[in-house]
Amino acid sequence: GPREEIVYLPCIYRNTGIEKPDFLATVDVNPESPHYCQVIHRLPMPNLKDELHHSGWNACSSCFGDATKRRNRLILPSLISSRIYVVDVGTDMRAPRIHKIVEPTELFWKVNVANPHTSHCLGSGDILISCLGEPSGNGKGSFVLLDGETFEVKGNWGNGEKVPSLGYDFWYQPRHNVLMSTEWGVPKVLANGFNPADVERGHYGRHVNVWDWSTRTCIQKIDLGKGSIPLEIRFLHNPDAAEGFVGCALSGTVHRFYKTEKGDWAAEKVIEVPSKKVQGWLLPDMPSLITDILISLDDRFLYFSNWLHGDIRQYDISNTRKPKLVGQVFLGGSITKGGPVTVVEDKELQCQPDPFVIKGKKVAGGPQMIQLSLDGKRLYVSTSLYSGWDKQFYPDLVKEGSVMLQIDVDTEKGGLKANKNFLVDFGKEPDGPVLAHEIRYPGGDCTSDIWI
Repeated sequence: GPREEIVYLPCIYRNTGIEKPDFLATVDVNPESPHYCQVIHRLPMPNLKDELHHSGWNACSSCFGDATKRRNRLILPSLISSRIYVVDVGTDMRAPRIHKIVEPTELFWKVNVANPHTSHCLGSGDILISCLGEPSGNGKGSFVLLDGETFEVKGNWGNGEKVPSLGYDFWYQPRHNVLMSTEWGVPKVLANGFNPADVERGHYGRHVNVWDWSTRTCIQKIDLGKGSIPLEIRFLHNPDAAEGFVGCALSGTVHRFYKTEKGDWAAEKVIEVPSKKVQGWLLPDMPSLITDILISLDDRFLYFSNWLHGDIRQYDISNTRKPKLVGQVFLGGSITKGGPVTVVEDKELQCQPDPFVIKGKKVAGGPQMIQLSLDGKRLYVSTSLYSGWDKQFYPDLVKEGSVMLQIDVDTEKGGLKANKNFLVDFGKEPDGPVLAHEIRYPGGDCTSDIWI
């Protein structure tokens, strides 16, 4: 596909102290443009404190071959308010506008779900959205189905008695008759911050849930261990491949999941980032907190962000059972030199990394959401995880606003290097510093598109 020229990012004001609605930012990423690295359009939402988070498309590669389908609506669920905004990006790609709003009451009353997270379109043209909970704030790992034309709530996607107690992300693969979903935590527990004791109480996830695609029933739970918190899950892009990877935030691990000879599913730990023993932090052991992972479109490289330690890693996954670290770059984090945290034992580094400074700005926070260019040569990075946790772990990030950075990728041998000419500083927004989250290309990308 052509090189990306603009990207969309949801920008969040919840927990910043600024009483403004979240907005969708359009950012110019074309180096030939006079507006390079600038926000060229802002679409404010009509409500306060939505907590926009992740986004998806009304049509993606699963609709390939259906000439009636156009990728002209961005689906924008709100993690806290449970609203779903349908944004028209077809009329004017550079100046999106709101097409429809699905109010929370639609989700509450019709299907008894809340806290929508990940949206993927289906080959049928309908839209499937995973949810974290139900209207009272308790956990419930279910899905809501939207009509792909009218965007009306059609109902629950899942069938049967078994509903996972927690939800978060998902990926499906009809060739293997499967959908895989992950677990973050109980919405009312995680809403305003992270308490390690809540892990012990069972309020955070540990399973990958396996769903039968045709019957829409949950048929298996793969246990990744207490306190693992599996977040982003990705099948390989090759639709014949019966395997993929899931990143576990708190355990700092990546597991490969795969179909067994018996026909069920299993997982094995293939990457582990050791915790660091520290002083001057919330706990004596600091996990890496793997928060986002993605797989390049050619299925050759796996990338993930370590939000607390502050690095992004690139692994060669030619052998999916033995990923090989081939690139690493530090972009901030909690263990930089001169900060409040002292590392007393580190199994990986000889010394604490330097703070990351770009264009005279010291970057607050750590690398979080990532998106890769279609040719695999540019990795875009934003630094906000979720406003309630940003406020707790990186108060300077909330005060200063997040940034978007770009990393140059060596796609031959592997290797990552920050582009020192690229900085989008969301601390300079007209209404004050804002927290920019997930990055999406108008033409689709390697985390939005599923091939069937």
